[in-house]
Amino acid sequence: MNANDDLHILRNRTFDELDVGDSACIERTLTQQDIQLFAILSGDANPQHLDPEFAASTRFHGVVAHGMWGGALISAVLGTRLPGPGTIYLGQTLRFLAPVKLGDRIAIAVTVAALDPATRRVTLACTCTNQSGDRVIEGEADVIAPDERIERPRTALPEIHFDAVGNDGLQRLLAHVAPLQAIRVAVVHPCDVPSLTGALDARTAGLIEPVLVGPRDRIEAVAAEAGLDLSGLAIEDVPHSHAAAARAAELARDGEVEALMKGSLHTDELMTAVVVREAGLRTKRRVSHCFVLQTPHYPRPFIVTDAAINLAPDLQQKADIIRNAIDLAHTIGVDVPRVAILAAVETVMPSMPATLDAAALCKMADRGQIEGGVLDGPLAFDNAVSIAAARTKGIVSDVAGQADILVVPDLESGNMLAKQLMYMGEAASAGIVLGAKVPVILTSRADSNASRIASCAIAVMLAHRYRTSPP
Repeated sequence: MNANDDLHILRNRTFDELDVGDSACIERTLTQQDIQLFAILSGDANPQHLDPEFAASTRFHGVVAHGMWGGALISAVLGTRLPGPGTIYLGQTLRFLAPVKLGDRIAIAVTVAALDPATRRVTLACTCTNQSGDRVIEGEADVIAPDERIERPRTALPEIHFDAVGNDGLQRLLAHVAPLQAIRVAVVHPCDVPSLTGALDARTAGLIEPVLVGPRDRIEAVAAEAGLDLSGLAIEDVPHSHAAAARAAELARDGEVEALMKGSLHTDELMTAVVVREAGLRTKRRVSHCFVLQTPHYPRPFIVTDAAINLAPDLQQKADIIRNAIDLAHTIGVDVPRVAILAAVETVMPSMPATLDAAALCKMADRGQIEGGVLDGPLAFDNAVSIAAARTKGIVSDVAGQADILVVPDLESGNMLAKQLMYMGEAASAGIVLGAKVPVILTSRADSNASRIASCAIAVMLAHRYRTSPP
């Protein structure tokens, strides 16, 4: 018999084939999706299982599995391994000894404890043990074992994907900023349909009052082409994109707008106008870009930085990139963000400069040079976002597996990571530049309208924060 057959074929053990002491075991790592699926099936929406913020304040200091999740896995062993298909479940006792936390790898074992030939009843001792060897559940099962041999192909289970982002995520973001007054925003060179439409839709959403900066004739032509109404909108008529960027920076410097929004010009052209000394928008920090992302495969929104501005940042520039991201995390409601400094490996290696920078940045945080968050690194991507991966590699960290901010080594890796998450990980996104005196809404021509609106919503939160705490 092929050793791989167990992956594809279900075989039972009849009563006559069982002996006291026979056992079977499966292993399972608890994921966020496991908890969500169990909550949906059971209707048990206890925040101890579903709300990370609430769960962190409890005696367990984090999200834990529903107790009966372990009970369901015991049922799976009985129904598929020992005795297997044809088993009739009569009763089960369970004692819950310790919580099962995200990333815990649980061994679920059943062992034949007693046999009754007259009734084919079998008593089995049941245990669930975590990766540290701690028993988390124990009990006894009472079943009737099958009397006929059964061998069947395993049924393929459907893949399930949660739509945890989509319109719901955007609606929750808009509801969060609804109490805030719309801000006046210079939309720089909105001379194509996506950028002009995005600005007008953000206006309709109550987020911004756009000031269109660019060649009036081109802007009006785009509006006519797309059937857009420009009534009541201010237009700063300038001859070309370079002049539009310079004029928008002047409006921000003079306090006539509280944010800038990229239109149909290149990012370099806009950012050059922002950072030149004459613009008066520079702060003591380096400007940097943040993607705010939310994917159904991760339990909370998170930030990826820097994926658009700084090509190959040095150590001091990375420190500013982290400071900017921490400020953004505070603005969107993360009081003490967990910052994962990414590299290809999780160990410090002199041959890999990104790991040396990560170690130095963590020491800077230890010495109070970077404040407001908890830093750890170097961390490989899997260790930063998966508690299970971190525990498998023996990483003990307050950041690993639950990062709020992912700091990439350079622009190329950050841009690829963010776009992979968007296009293959179903992530919703927003893009913003920090480090200047006003937020800069930085979106791509390929971005969705929802992404543009979400970016504006984050700019609104930042602009209101800057009114009392200027950068």
